[in-house]
Amino acid sequence: MRTLELLAPARNLECGIAAIDHGADAVYIGAGQFGARAAAGNTTSDIRQLCQYAHRFMAKVYVTVNTIVYDNELDEVRSMLAQLFDAGIDAILIQDMALVAMADELNDSLGTHVAIHASTQTDNRTAAKVAWMRDAGMARVVLARELSAGEIADIHRKVPEVELEAFVHGALCVSYSGLCYASQHCFGRSANRGMCAQFCRLKFSLTDADGQLLGNRYWLSLRDMCRISHLQEMADAGVTSFKIEGRLKDANYVKNVVAAYNDVLQQIADNSGGKYCRSSLGRVKLAFKPDLRKTFNRGYTPYLIDGNAGGMASPDTPKALGQYVGRVKEVRRNFFTVAGTIPIANGDGLCFFDGSMQLHGFRANRVEGNKVFPQVMPQQLRPNTGLYRNADVEMERQLARKSAERKIPVNLTLGTDDETLRLKAEVACCDITAQVQVSISLEQANQPQEENMVRQLSRLGGTAYEAAKVDAAAVAHLFVPSSVLASLRRDVVEALDKEIMLRAETPCQALPNANCNEKSTDNIHASENPFQKEYQQYNYLYNVANTHAKDFYSGRGVEVGDMAFELGGKDRRGQKPPLLMQCRHCIRRMLGFCTRENSHQAPWREPLMLSLPDGKNFMLKFDCKQCQMNVYAKK
Repeated sequence: MRTLELLAPARNLECGIAAIDHGADAVYIGAGQFGARAAAGNTTSDIRQLCQYAHRFMAKVYVTVNTIVYDNELDEVRSMLAQLFDAGIDAILIQDMALVAMADELNDSLGTHVAIHASTQTDNRTAAKVAWMRDAGMARVVLARELSAGEIADIHRKVPEVELEAFVHGALCVSYSGLCYASQHCFGRSANRGMCAQFCRLKFSLTDADGQLLGNRYWLSLRDMCRISHLQEMADAGVTSFKIEGRLKDANYVKNVVAAYNDVLQQIADNSGGKYCRSSLGRVKLAFKPDLRKTFNRGYTPYLIDGNAGGMASPDTPKALGQYVGRVKEVRRNFFTVAGTIPIANGDGLCFFDGSMQLHGFRANRVEGNKVFPQVMPQQLRPNTGLYRNADVEMERQLARKSAERKIPVNLTLGTDDETLRLKAEVACCDITAQVQVSISLEQANQPQEENMVRQLSRLGGTAYEAAKVDAAAVAHLFVPSSVLASLRRDVVEALDKEIMLRAETPCQALPNANCNEKSTDNIHASENPFQKEYQQYNYLYNVANTHAKDFYSGRGVEVGDMAFELGGKDRRGQKPPLLMQCRHCIRRMLGFCTRENSHQAPWREPLMLSLPDGKNFMLKFDCKQCQMNVYAKK
């Protein structure tokens, strides 16, 4: 049996609790500093509360400490980690290798068992790299988003003892994560320091070597990932953790997306015949119907999971379109009519593209049947225009209320032995049990007591449990005061809470039968060079920003050479323009001239050039053998 984990983002404590309530098996949250989303930091106190809440369901809390760290910050990072470890977190996600030794030392000194996960910022796209991370001390590796299910399966086959985490939903970086330096180069805001300026969402002009203009578009902007239809093949490929992106998103986003993925992942576990189980406890009852179309998105793409490299771009706008609701039928002075089957409500946010492919948005002030009266009538609106809803007020109302309840099903058994009355509670899906007892003089009842016993013991409201089954048949002939039954019920809940919390804090004991000790049969060792060829030319790709990290690599036979891009790292010879991005998204393919897919001669001369209005230029080079587009800063 292998556990499946739904991993949700937590912008803050509220989002983290919402994620757990709606079915997440784990959440990842930013600490006060040194996370890859600088705007999503949290206090240790809030993280401690989140751990206590999550562990009630044996769900886990991971903290992102996945920026590169400078030498003068190492002491501060260590102090912060000590507080986080003491708060009860289950793992840290890191990019900077200096944190490995820190974490090991803290676990030894504090007696904690915090795991280390290699963030996707460490560029994990091959089995050799995953094995290198394993030998460096990583319990889990977050894979590059660009991998297909087949590539993931190959990694799992070769390195099965490492937990594999893969993204399934949310915004996409156009570059391999951790290897984007465009924001730092253009704006002095480092993505590897949590301050990405979203360079890839800007509008560029594209020209060829002769200066021919090929268009002004959002050439590097991608759609949002949605792999909800591919979870089964990802599980079969070896994915342990299914990660939703969105640490800057609000609680309503988290509720809707987590609920949608929880439903599908639970079905996979339930229908697997014992092959899979969820990594936490509890079943979720929803007060709404999840709908991913009603949550912020730029249009969806499964993004290479099936090996298909097409349909991933969003070149017309980097903004959210939302759900398609129909076409404009008729335009009048202060209203228009819509031909569509999806109802629009008062207050909905709507948007459309005009004839020049400019996006416009407005509010539906009043709706009467298929008539929509905007707050301000958009002048660019024309008949037959496609209409999208990017703000659904009814959905927002549903999500603003209590929208889910998560309960752990338990079986309760009431029995007796002489003058001792015992109540046993057993979590319905596994062997977690608790038992309490009370000494009491038992007398024969004048009438059967089973109905009252079942009723009293089933009153688990206000706890994390619900009674799946109550068996009191063995003592139905005895009289037991309701006050005694209530006391037993409270005591067994408290005992079960303690047992679950103890299990939650014990490594590799999330659920029985979960295989934590798979071994590789391919014998991949870290001595194999796991780094891409570009690392040899551009040493700053290692993202080494302190001497401890440099020593870490050196101790494993990797001579880094130059320091991080943020510290002035250059091409090895200091001559070629710096490599800013490595992308699976390809503009040549986007224009219909992929050399792998057809032999048509492109009507331009390369290299192609992207340009910003401020005069900054970026050269594109296509490595078709690797199916990769590289973006360089043009001198």
